[in-house]
Amino acid sequence: MGSAPSTLDPTVKSKTALLSVGSNTLLVALKLGIGMMIGSVAVISEAIHSGIDLLAALIAWQAVRVADTPPDEDHPYGHGKFESISGTVEAMLIFIAGGWVIYESALGLIHGRTSQPPIWGLVVMGFSAVVNTLVARRLHKVAEEHDSVALRADAHHLSIDVYTSLGVFVGLGLVALTGWHALDSIAALAVGLLILYTAYGITKQAIAPLVDVALPAEEIEKIVAALRSHPQVRGWHKLRTRKAGSTRFVAFHLLLDDDLRLVESHAIAHDVKALIVASLPGCVVDIHTEPCTEDLKKHSKDTVVVASRN
Repeated sequence: MGSAPSTLDPTVKSKTALLSVGSNTLLVALKLGIGMMIGSVAVISEAIHSGIDLLAALIAWQAVRVADTPPDEDHPYGHGKFESISGTVEAMLIFIAGGWVIYESALGLIHGRTSQPPIWGLVVMGFSAVVNTLVARRLHKVAEEHDSVALRADAHHLSIDVYTSLGVFVGLGLVALTGWHALDSIAALAVGLLILYTAYGITKQAIAPLVDVALPAEEIEKIVAALRSHPQVRGWHKLRTRKAGSTRFVAFHLLLDDDLRLVESHAIAHDVKALIVASLPGCVVDIHTEPCTEDLKKHSKDTVVVASRN
């Protein structure tokens, strides 16, 4: 049994991903140019960070376009997992960026580096924080509306970029106040560590759908509540759930009275499916009907039996 089509406009995800591409392109150019001009390893590290964000945004843009492609002969369950693949690749890129930033920061601390007056670095870091705050909010909003793993990962990138930009801003400010140039490398080191922490969280979130992790407990509770709400449902077993992109898949065996006609069983299954879709919009529900026999109640370990209703 299929699910009701979503009423959300799929092009919104693609347009939002392109917004991230544009903002990151601008920030990479500004950070790299000013970082090289003033000789700041922290600003250059932030340029690399934004460069990774740009690549991640491009991947996310392509992923949301593919993920919204209807099922076909080669992909009968749709293309939703492309978003999870995108999120995983983005996380790997962030790990690489974090490692590189930490390496450059360590070299700066070991060998000592001096930088020019950081006024332009302060300007570009402040500008970066403002731009990424606005774009990240938009990405978060669309990601929640469309349950998009790729956009959610991209939004996390930019949210962390806000904090790292502010961290570099503070570091450059302290350099200007104290004249201690090592603070530039220390700020960059903090940026690198925060990048690694972010990558770890995104990896956990993106990989879950790829290995068919069950839906969260609160969503399974909604399924169970829908099953219990139908007066002719006698029980169920072999309940299986998973997620691909924004699509949830639910499959189970539905136990009904054994004296029902086929047409009656089919109608009840249709009603149960409608109840589940109402509680989890857009999910795909696959139901197999079975008679609720005494033997099944006794020997099936995962069977949930609902008391008969008169």
